[in-house]
Amino acid sequence: MNVLEFEDIRRAYRKGVDVLDGVTFSVGPGQVVGLLGRNGAGKTTLIRIAMGMIEAQGGRVRVLGMDPRRQPVEVKRRVGYVAEDQILPPYMKVGEVLDLHRALFPTWDAAMARGLLERFELARDARIRTLSKGQARRAALLCAMAHRPEVLLLDEPASGLDPAARREFLETSVRLLDESGCTILFSSHYMTDIERMADRIVMIHDGKVLIDRDLDELREGFALALVPRAAGVTRERLLAVSGCLAVRDRPEAFHAILRLDPEEARAALERQLGARDVRCQAVVLEDMFVELAGGQT
Repeated sequence: MNVLEFEDIRRAYRKGVDVLDGVTFSVGPGQVVGLLGRNGAGKTTLIRIAMGMIEAQGGRVRVLGMDPRRQPVEVKRRVGYVAEDQILPPYMKVGEVLDLHRALFPTWDAAMARGLLERFELARDARIRTLSKGQARRAALLCAMAHRPEVLLLDEPASGLDPAARREFLETSVRLLDESGCTILFSSHYMTDIERMADRIVMIHDGKVLIDRDLDELREGFALALVPRAAGVTRERLLAVSGCLAVRDRPEAFHAILRLDPEEARAALERQLGARDVRCQAVVLEDMFVELAGGQT
């Protein structure tokens, strides 16, 4: 059974402007999936739908086989969640926040919580308002992890942290995830964070799933082609080439992303367009994101 299922999810905040327009994908047990997309692409909306915080206006979502709107308590007891704008009560002490979570979750692991307190260098008697942003984010992660959730949903978990704090936060998260083996769906606009944590990428663009691939397949099975402005070569003809996902019209050449390895991409462009002097290369994740987000029709 899939742990997370999104089927034809639709959601709009303004009439006629769909943030999510038929998003479909699933996440299996133990998978770590990175959710990519421009700001406003619907990543946060999708995660909040999975948490039951907002309702999809179309489609079907299941978390551990349950509807998060109809079974909110059951879902939240088995899911850990850290939001980009997560705010713990500033007047409470760290220990009081942990005691509150312990009362809410029957599966709370006191030994794990004590170990994380030590690992995160958090004091039980420290008030939340005195914590740095990085410390507050670690406290939120502790609360999300110490009840040993089966699913962890992270919405831009390291956003706003400086590079050193972000790396520390993510490395700690990776260790915890390896130890717990839970299923993770997390969003980030930092490509290095995605590459460090995820084994699969789902990219949302214009309200739909544009890419859903294992990270290794993205590295090996896609190409960036730099196509000179030869006679008869147009953006429309490039988009019609088999396997072409996006084309950006740049001053020096067309930039095309193809779902082919570099040699296959070069052969396809020559065969279907007669394009010569095409440079094709493997594409890193950040370049792929820029080209795909900027090169869609």
